Amino acid sequence: GKMWRRDREPLLRAEEAESEGESFERKKAGRGSHQVAATFEEAVEETGFGTFHAVLLVICGWANASDAIEILCVSFLLPTARCDLHLSTADMGWLTASIFLGMMIGGYVWGVLADLKGRQRILVFSLAVNGVFGAVSSMVTEYWQFLLLRFISGIGVGGSIPVIFSYFSEFQPRNKRGRMVSALATFWMAGNIVAAGLAWVVIPRTSLTFQLGSIHFQSWRIFVMLCSIPSLSSALVYALGMPESPKYLMQAGREEDALRVFQRMFYWNNRGTTRSFAVERLLIPPAEKDSSKFIENGANWFWRHIVKGLDPIRKIFAHKLRFTSIILSIIFFSISFGYYGLWMWFPELLKRMETGGGSACSNSRNSSSAGDVENVTCYPVKTAVYKEGFIIAAANLPGNIFTILLMDLLGGKVLLCASLFLSGICAFFIWEVSTKTQSFVVSCVFSGISVIAWNSLDVIGLELYPTHLRSSALGVFTGVSRIASILGNIVFGQLIDMNCTVTILLVAAIFFIGSLACIKLPNTKHIELS
Repeated sequence: GKMWRRDREPLLRAEEAESEGESFERKKAGRGSHQVAATFEEAVEETGFGTFHAVLLVICGWANASDAIEILCVSFLLPTARCDLHLSTADMGWLTASIFLGMMIGGYVWGVLADLKGRQRILVFSLAVNGVFGAVSSMVTEYWQFLLLRFISGIGVGGSIPVIFSYFSEFQPRNKRGRMVSALATFWMAGNIVAAGLAWVVIPRTSLTFQLGSIHFQSWRIFVMLCSIPSLSSALVYALGMPESPKYLMQAGREEDALRVFQRMFYWNNRGTTRSFAVERLLIPPAEKDSSKFIENGANWFWRHIVKGLDPIRKIFAHKLRFTSIILSIIFFSISFGYYGLWMWFPELLKRMETGGGSACSNSRNSSSAGDVENVTCYPVKTAVYKEGFIIAAANLPGNIFTILLMDLLGGKVLLCASLFLSGICAFFIWEVSTKTQSFVVSCVFSGISVIAWNSLDVIGLELYPTHLRSSALGVFTGVSRIASILGNIVFGQLIDMNCTVTILLVAAIFFIGSLACIKLPNTKHIELS
């Protein structure tokens, strides 16, 4: 009987409004008409909060985790795959950097497309690109093919990360948005743990090896295959079962479709009750005058989007925000360079500790000279490397819990400065310590502390910019951090065999620079979001 309830005369609505006390319904009853258009925020409030949002969190979270898995996948197969693909250390640096390069291009291109074509469609495509090319990369035998495929898979990752977040937040009621987005972000860590766990289970089992045509299908190839399953399954779920973002539909002027999505949300959130969804019309924002009315040639269109893409950079470096933006750029650079520099190399560093028994640097001279690839041993696979990688990934957990508890108490700025400073100290100690156990403990501490910096950076980034600049600011800083990750990985690859000390101390120094820059940030504790 949902249908006839909706068709009953507005009288029923007026009484219901009294009992429910819904502001929207009262507004409606007060006007005496049942055709009041609701804004986006009102319609979302009206759909309630419940089952739909829980399911959405799991699905978007799984997609988010699948991106983390795809990135980390490469860092875990390096210690073993380098023999099969004949990689020098510098090659490994380029390989990890290629993912971030792909992400940088992907984030830009897919972001523009998601605003034009809709979020859900773009998510399906970018997750599929990520999964398909990731899976195909498990079959190749040449370094350059692997590099190319990982780069394309990176384009997919770069597209889905920002789009998942905007898609997800466009279903959330205003008062729940912050907490739900934080919950979504923690799935990244879950992805890290899944990737590390998979590596630990699969890669050391060399008995899994089989012959596939001319390819000797080693255990690490199976691991690469498995890593692409999350992305592919996410793409499938989005393609088959997920609605388009209602906010996007409203901006595109598709009122009917948006209403249908809201009704679906309402239905899932209020399944046990007899209430019906009260919104029948939506207030569609006037569409911006778009020049796509007349067809223009491809070059012009492309050029306009390049200019449009540089627009956010101009806005956030405008007079009032310039200082803040420069400081934040330095911080984003330092944490990305340091964190992804070390993080992607942990499995390799752990392997060196296993081989030499000392710290990551103690035996770098004798184990492999710069150009020498043949000398490196990969088999038998050292299981300990993967076990330790798993524990280091799991060490993010306390950091996350810590952030959630202390964020409102201390404010983002204090947490950020402190964690950057402590990360620098940890990086220094990774070089300083002399035994394997000590190195391992320091790495775990680093993992726990650096994640606090990331989390507080997310919060601060949102608080320092007004709404209309928020996504552009995020876009620019994501670009900065991608460039830093690329540089970090290439620098690591080039230097780690020549001079390990310089490399690790460089990372420590860059963290310290970041923490000094942080002191200059305005304090954002408990400010109203503009």
